[in-house]
Amino acid sequence: MTDSLGPLLVIAGPTATGKTGAALQLARHFDGELIGADSVQVYRGFDIGSAKPTPKELGGVAHHLIDVVDPNEEIDAAAYASRADAAISDVRSRGRLPIVVGGTGLWLRALLRGLVEVPPVDPSVRARLEAAVESEGAPALHARLLEVDPLSAEAVHPNDALRIVRALEVYEQTGTPLGKLREAHALGAARYAARVIALDMERDAHAAIIEARTKQMMDAGWAEEVRGLVSRWGDAIRPLGSVGYREVLAHVRDGVPLAETLERIHKSTRIYARRQRTWFKSDPNVSWWSEGSLLSKADTRERIAKELRL
Repeated sequence: MTDSLGPLLVIAGPTATGKTGAALQLARHFDGELIGADSVQVYRGFDIGSAKPTPKELGGVAHHLIDVVDPNEEIDAAAYASRADAAISDVRSRGRLPIVVGGTGLWLRALLRGLVEVPPVDPSVRARLEAAVESEGAPALHARLLEVDPLSAEAVHPNDALRIVRALEVYEQTGTPLGKLREAHALGAARYAARVIALDMERDAHAAIIEARTKQMMDAGWAEEVRGLVSRWGDAIRPLGSVGYREVLAHVRDGVPLAETLERIHKSTRIYARRQRTWFKSDPNVSWWSEGSLLSKADTRERIAKELRL
């Protein structure tokens, strides 16, 4: 186990449920600093569409692991966990509470429990699956994955060829679904003795927030942000394939009408949120709260403080 002696608070859950706002209020209450666990906010320049908090919103609260990677660089779960380990140690060295906040489930699992052991890549299997992506399309392989490994299929987008291929590789090489391996791994020894809270809300209210937030992002210049990213980095960088950004890219590059773009973003965001719920609900160590109940109840904060021994 990593240094589990110090307290660690994790605020997770689906997108657009108020994780950052809740974490900021808890950071001010407990004298904490934030450590991001968001696979888009980590990239420089991906600001509006990732709901990256602004300096004004942070109000002086330190936020680590946002704006640390250029968009043409790769960062995987293992690299994230290593950076987060260092950030946690740094925050603790100043006598403050590290609060990890974000919704990238695999990154959080890598940090809190390590990565599941899977066989090394078989080049012939990967080449065959990548050729299938080229000839059939990623959604066709996603349908195949849904049949043999529904847990993994629920957690990835049908166009995420990289993760679909990896899950199918593991299944073909081991005969065991990667989702089952991860599910069993989640019950194993922890790297940290963390208090993990996931935020959520009623589905209709969440859908309304997603729609309002999407419009707010477009009004704030999301399309202009994407044009600038494409101008500097090209349109093949990985974070442009993330939820929301890929739809805005189609708008600015291919001329998809704005109204259709908004509808596509609403749909893909709701689907992503559903996958996040599935992911976090597979972990018995996660407790679920609404943002309001978490922040409004003094006894809740007192209970968190007691559990963290603050």
